[in-house]
Amino acid sequence: QVHVVESGGGLVQAGGSTRLSCAASGVTFSRNVMAWFRQRPGKEREFVASVDWNGLSSFADPVKARFTISRDNGKNTVYLQMNILKPEDTAIYYCALRFEFGPWSSGYWGQGTQVTVSS
Repeated sequence: QVHVVESGGGLVQAGGSTRLSCAASGVTFSRNVMAWFRQRPGKEREFVASVDWNGLSSFADPVKARFTISRDNGKNTVYLQMNILKPEDTAIYYCALRFEFGPWSSGYWGQGTQVTVSS
């Protein structure tokens, strides 16, 4: 059974930085993709960033120049470094892991961690 657990987040001032971590356990397939999604107040969940087992990353346009994503394959851990934070980055951030192919809806999700950016 795969379990995904996020950590980090909290209250950050606009312009500041914070890092989220996500650890996945019970993973038996190395060719996987790990990602961050977020759900802002009153909005639907949206993609933020992803990184595959080879380190190939992808970012949503609103965060592309401000966030970085990295992973430690040996630990099945992914990190989201969030810089130059804006109030509109306030959201619950979810970590997810899926097989090489397939939709995110069939992947494994964490419970989410709150990030609040104050102006």
